[in-house]
Amino acid sequence: MRELFVIGIGAGDPDQVTVQAIKAMNKVDVFFVVGKGDEKQDLVDLRTTILTEHVKRPHRVVAIADPPRDRTPSDYQGVVDDWHERRAMLFEAEFAAEPGVGAILVWGDPSLYDSTLRIVDRVLERGKVAFEYSVIPGVTSVQSLAAAHRIVLNRIGEPVHITTGRRLAEGLPDGVDNAVVMLDAHCTFTRVPGDNVQIWWGAYLGTPDEVIVAGNLRDVEDEIRRVRAELRERKGWIMDTYLIRR
Repeated sequence: MRELFVIGIGAGDPDQVTVQAIKAMNKVDVFFVVGKGDEKQDLVDLRTTILTEHVKRPHRVVAIADPPRDRTPSDYQGVVDDWHERRAMLFEAEFAAEPGVGAILVWGDPSLYDSTLRIVDRVLERGKVAFEYSVIPGVTSVQSLAAAHRIVLNRIGEPVHITTGRRLAEGLPDGVDNAVVMLDAHCTFTRVPGDNVQIWWGAYLGTPDEVIVAGNLRDVEDEIRRVRAELRERKGWIMDTYLIRR
């Protein structure tokens, strides 16, 4: 492979794909798609819809099975590093087999809680394949959340903190009143103290299955937990993001 595009494709709506992304996709010979198993087949289907709608030149799709990893590790950094290395080996093999221009389609934007760029750099550092690569930004789930709720993420002059459920469990940093939380598998918002906290929550943002809930955290936290559990049971997976504000 002589060139690679890492393309942010938004949170799921084909209309969120930027003009820059469409131009890049129409230079591509082969798209590498990382599969997440049968229960997340609809994510692959969404990518297929995006390619069908926006790519007008002949192309191929190569599926790469995502290697499994421990989701509740005692050594989080070590487990993720091992997972990245195994991913890099899979990408390396597929890149070496392709002579043309490739692309990886990334949900949201490659810069925000996504490992693709780290893995591409790791492939290059291994030294067995060489190629140039470019990054195309995309609409994030954070932006989709704000748009769905018609809100601004911060009050005037205040910062916004972006974190994970794992880190939220440790508490909000001092002086942080606006926090966007991603990758929260355990409804950690229920552990945020106080009666004067607002939440704006959304699942499957940017897709036909989008669901949003907002209100005082103490008033709606049980509803969000119930809805989240029902959605996850129905689809087998869930992707959700939320803003909390003190």
